Amino acid sequence: MPLSILDLASIADDETVRDSFAASANMAQYAEKWGYRRIWYAEHHNMKSIASSATSVLIGHIAAHTSTIRLGAGGIMLPNHSPLVIAEQFGTLATLHPGRIDLGLGRAPGTDQKTLRALRRTPASADSFPRDVLELQGYLSDQSVIPDVEATPGKGTHIPLYILGSSLFGARLAAALGLPYAFASHFAPDALEAAVSAYRREFQPSPQLEHPYVIAGVNVIAADTKSEAIRLFEDAQRFRATRLVGRGKTFTQEEADLLLDSPAGQQVRQMGRYSAVGTASEVKRYLDEFTGHADADELIVLSAATDRSAWLRSLEIVSEISELREK
Repeated sequence: MPLSILDLASIADDETVRDSFAASANMAQYAEKWGYRRIWYAEHHNMKSIASSATSVLIGHIAAHTSTIRLGAGGIMLPNHSPLVIAEQFGTLATLHPGRIDLGLGRAPGTDQKTLRALRRTPASADSFPRDVLELQGYLSDQSVIPDVEATPGKGTHIPLYILGSSLFGARLAAALGLPYAFASHFAPDALEAAVSAYRREFQPSPQLEHPYVIAGVNVIAADTKSEAIRLFEDAQRFRATRLVGRGKTFTQEEADLLLDSPAGQQVRQMGRYSAVGTASEVKRYLDEFTGHADADELIVLSAATDRSAWLRSLEIVSEISELREK
């Protein structure tokens, strides 16, 4: 089972954005040694705890500090951009780092409604997502679908595309286009089984992909003791709740727990339904079971541990129990 990493480029309470980038580069170097297949970075905007807004720039930075691991977007929110600009950005990355760049595509704004307007898009922008994917795919192939418009760089790079989603819409689009499908079960678990089933049932082969390929997201916090893993998971839940529900205000631990007990906080807990938390053996058992449950060909793990040492140790434990370095 290939294993990959989703890195949100999180900014801890005691960190700067520069600290976050340094931590991401450091983790990528370890992940490369540990045998992970790829690391993806997600486009988010106006979120004080996530530094991956300029996704392609961050990918280029990490690529310059590594040598073999695949890197990509998980994903670019395509309605925020023109397909030509994304083709040029990722064509540049693929030219500088051949054979190492992925491009995952989503249709959500990756932000709130006010920021959506600041991005100069409207909710209706998502309606053109299927057409924009085809236009982008053309720019990265040998034949653009827009007469007399080519991406330079980009043309002929054939960067592999992935459709990201948390609903049947993305699953059916990926199936119709014959593209790999990545389901965001690490934060939107509800439609996992239905979406994967629809994708596999409706899949049509394409020049990029002969058979369906599913990547499923899962939260992981592994530690040397179960009590430590639980403590780290609870801290991560508090951090997520204060950012998503508390609008970035400062809370004591007791206040954060009360926030988690509120109806909005319960939704935050529900987001983390698929979470492997515990010692190496417990996490391995969970990941094995989740792989079958998700009918996944690959797992992409997100470690939400707010302590950097624990974050790295969690990812190291997962690599050890999966014997990645022996593959």
